[in-house]
Amino acid sequence: MIEELLQSSPSWANFGIFFLLGAVLLLVVLGFVTYGILAERKVMGYMQLRHGPNQVGGKWGLLQTVADVLKLLLKEDIIPKAADKPLFIIAPVIAFAPSFMVLATMPFTDKFQFADIGVGLLYYIAVSGLTTFGMLLGGWASNNKYALLGGMRASAQMISYEIPLVMSVLGVILLSGSLNLNEIVAAQKNGWFILLQPIGFIVFFIASIAELNRTPFDLPESENELVAGYHVEYSGFRWAFFMLAEYVYLFAMSALITVIFLGGWLAPIGFLSFIPGAIWFSLKFSVVVFVYIWLRSTFPRFRVDKLMEFGWKVLLPIALGNIFLTALIKSLFF
Repeated sequence: MIEELLQSSPSWANFGIFFLLGAVLLLVVLGFVTYGILAERKVMGYMQLRHGPNQVGGKWGLLQTVADVLKLLLKEDIIPKAADKPLFIIAPVIAFAPSFMVLATMPFTDKFQFADIGVGLLYYIAVSGLTTFGMLLGGWASNNKYALLGGMRASAQMISYEIPLVMSVLGVILLSGSLNLNEIVAAQKNGWFILLQPIGFIVFFIASIAELNRTPFDLPESENELVAGYHVEYSGFRWAFFMLAEYVYLFAMSALITVIFLGGWLAPIGFLSFIPGAIWFSLKFSVVVFVYIWLRSTFPRFRVDKLMEFGWKVLLPIALGNIFLTALIKSLFF
């Protein structure tokens, strides 16, 4: 249906249908955020030998995150007197909007995708980088030294790890010959790129953790050093926007890894192809999200100088070496 709409002439009806589909996707993503947070708290509780949420919504705490969201919406919205108010207000929106925009080109199945553009992978990388501006503006506009340090630390970390992140997918681009996400999935019908590009996958996954500001790379928000980082002066729903952006990016990054390294909606074995692609995509996606949660529960936080050194001196050379190796193998055997 979406393909037919794309080929038809523009009209208010088409606009209304796309707007409705976008609203549905937003609700799906918000549902993931709500119960993704709950799942993270329950999994971390299990790994740390405690119960996790178990009061609101039965013994599984199914409504705990809903109650937390309502609490944030009802809290007073405080803006510091000395803050740059226009920038302070717009910063959370700048941080959140790109996290939802990147989903426009994400192919969840061979039938469900909003925009099939030739440079979908490039679009994701370019748009996701805009979130850095929101974090830096939030720290600057707060007129707080701790917030400014958190904003600068966030921008330094995200820009630094963006480079090995991009370099690590060049091997995938070389093998698939395309930046189109659908064509990248199609190129994996005979073998997932996680098997053909194991080094690229490891570099990409580590860099993605830093891009998501998750443990062990959560330096922009490390409470014991920066009191809460770049959003220390935010409260209520404006603070919730920053947290929402983080978990929407968790959704988007897990979906991207599923597409470019795990074959997207393709079945792992040919005779299992009778199972719908949406189920395969959901299973792979859920495994990636679980690994992100698992790592958060396992590793201690890096020191900031070690964090930057690891990105520039370890991940970047490995990513460059992977590009050279991939080009050499392709020229010799393909």
